Amino acid sequence: MMRLPKLGAVFIVMSLVWIQRGVAVKSQRTEEAYVTLLYGDEFVLGVRVLGKSIRDSGSNKDMVVLVSDGVSHFSISLLQADGWIVEKISLLTNPNHVRPKRFWGVYTKLKIFNMTNYRKVVYLDADTIVVKNIDDLFKCGKFCANLKHSERLNSGVMVVEPSHAVFNDMMTKVNTLQSYTGGDQGFLNSYYPDFPNAHLFQPNIPDEVFQSRPVPEMERLSTLYNADVGLYMLANKWMVDESELRVIHYTLGPLKPWDWWTSWLLKPVDVWQRVREQLEESLPGTVGGGNRKDTCLVILLFLLPLCTVLFCYHRSLLQTRTCCRSSLCDPFRHLYYIIISHGAINYSGISSSSAFNSPHKFSHAAQSKVPTYLGVLSVFTCFMAAFLSIAFSLALVPRQVMPWTGLLLLYEWTFTMFFLLFGGFLHFTHLWGRMVAAQAASISPHPESPDDDPTKGHQLQGSIRDFGTCHYWLGMAVLAVFAPSLPCIFGITALFARLGLMVVGALALASFMTYASEHLAIRSFLKGFEDRDPVRTWSTYFLC
Repeated sequence: MMRLPKLGAVFIVMSLVWIQRGVAVKSQRTEEAYVTLLYGDEFVLGVRVLGKSIRDSGSNKDMVVLVSDGVSHFSISLLQADGWIVEKISLLTNPNHVRPKRFWGVYTKLKIFNMTNYRKVVYLDADTIVVKNIDDLFKCGKFCANLKHSERLNSGVMVVEPSHAVFNDMMTKVNTLQSYTGGDQGFLNSYYPDFPNAHLFQPNIPDEVFQSRPVPEMERLSTLYNADVGLYMLANKWMVDESELRVIHYTLGPLKPWDWWTSWLLKPVDVWQRVREQLEESLPGTVGGGNRKDTCLVILLFLLPLCTVLFCYHRSLLQTRTCCRSSLCDPFRHLYYIIISHGAINYSGISSSSAFNSPHKFSHAAQSKVPTYLGVLSVFTCFMAAFLSIAFSLALVPRQVMPWTGLLLLYEWTFTMFFLLFGGFLHFTHLWGRMVAAQAASISPHPESPDDDPTKGHQLQGSIRDFGTCHYWLGMAVLAVFAPSLPCIFGITALFARLGLMVVGALALASFMTYASEHLAIRSFLKGFEDRDPVRTWSTYFLC
């Protein structure tokens, strides 16, 4: 009966020991920290990947994220679950009136100089990633940064020894010191004018030398600690030994690594994406850097175009009972007839021209009714439909989905929108052709003879036209997929070479679209001129 109290006492003692150990560990970790800034939810994924890369490098230092009012409670909870220490701060006003819009709050970065609860902090932008342990940076002097861009320091990676005196001095000079960028980086270059003359930081010096020397006021960091993707882009390689890289900085303005399309342009984004894929589910639905909102949206975006196409096709089946029999089976039946008759089949009203040269299958009277400007109009409409479809798809697909998911959704929505827009134009040209035919019939002095009935003996002819139409649609779809894939097919990694190949593929696609759009419009017009079947619907004409 006395064992239970003893066990309880042992449990209480062990709990106190663990608490004391945790406090001791915490007190040991409060002198040095990695710090980043977060102004809104857009960069949350970048901060998560940065934290994951720091922990994967074997570092146990504090990770502190300074967040402003623009960060949601969910994002704060998510970062805390990832192991970040969240400190809320107020934004510092940018005193420069002439500046990029995205620099509206960047002067807040100066607050890291006021984090005096830490002996030293290593600041990392949210668009950086640690590829190898950088704890040796805490040996750096009072202020350390990397030189680039015409001998100017870059504020994306900095080592700072916080000081109230330094921070207060900065605050007295923010309105007077010029900033060549209109942001914090330009201000720091003005505040530390002698920084280009600072000595290079040497992390491997002996401990006795490190302890005996005075702490340098400034030291320059090697490119290894701030490898600029922009410089990689120019030469398609790092200017230093890639195996020795410590920090990669994705500096290319709007091309951030969490934007899904960046992965298809810049090879170094693969490093960032691999770390992203390993993110754990800190909160429900956040595995791999995802979130519930984007997941639900991706499912909806994936299913909606499929349901739209299936619905249109189902309506065409219901309204045209013979659609399945004539549209889907006729090409195979036509091939069967050619085989059994050794190709010697004569079709009334069909010339000996190729099945893809659709205008030659129609009567000369019908062709004479085609407006001269229809070809130009169809080409213009085709390219406008393509442009609007791509723009709409890019705006619709969430930016931070996985690269393959984003590419799939882009193709799916682009094809669907183009199908609806340009297909609607073809339906209009078909109705236009029927209207012209009706007007011609009403003013014709000779009644139409039975032999002139375009529906008599032309079921197979219509199927051949539809079969040829499918080739135009499929040709544009295949080229649209093939053109952006050229760099991957040839193994090209350089950005400019990739863009060049894409341009070549785009020119080939544009040439075929010009040819196909003109022929599809003429087909549709002539089909409307000669087609007298009243049960056809618009979906029948361009679903095939």
